[in-house]
Amino acid sequence: MTEETLLDAVDKMERALEHAQGQFSTVRTGRANPALVEKLLVDYYGSPTPLQQLAGFQVPEARTLVVKPHDRSALANIEKAIRESELGLQPSNDGIVIRLSFPALTEERRKEYVKVVKNMAEDARVAVRNIRRDARKTMETAEKNSEISKDDLERAEKELEKLTHDHVDQIDKAVARKEQELLEV
Repeated sequence: MTEETLLDAVDKMERALEHAQGQFSTVRTGRANPALVEKLLVDYYGSPTPLQQLAGFQVPEARTLVVKPHDRSALANIEKAIRESELGLQPSNDGIVIRLSFPALTEERRKEYVKVVKNMAEDARVAVRNIRRDARKTMETAEKNSEISKDDLERAEKELEKLTHDHVDQIDKAVARKEQELLEV
């Protein structure tokens, strides 16, 4: 019983960590990165479709991203979606591909992005702690129902605490890496 609960908690914590790292990759660093635009929703024949399903991406230079639609008829809609997004990018369309030039970030903008990343990290930490709380509740209920012993509960809680601590540390390390990446000029 405790083993199942712990494995379930680990799985959920891993997913929370992966989600946080995925969110971090969407924060601009001054370098071209397809993760910044691949989740953008484009109006494609009347339905919102993620850009990654409509186009391929290339990074020919550090600050240039090339978006090549699989269907040229979607070019105008892709360009419109990028222009209307909060990325602050001006796409240039040559009829075949869309080029995005990433301007250098100002110091002030870098610090804003660091705050955004720290907020994302705090959300991830809260998610991991909520998973811990739910797992602990499940194990305490099992102990009350005499499905596990008090000693098993204590051992499992210690293991759960260690797992939580490990995942929070991994989130903190990911934030530190992203912060260093953002503040690098």
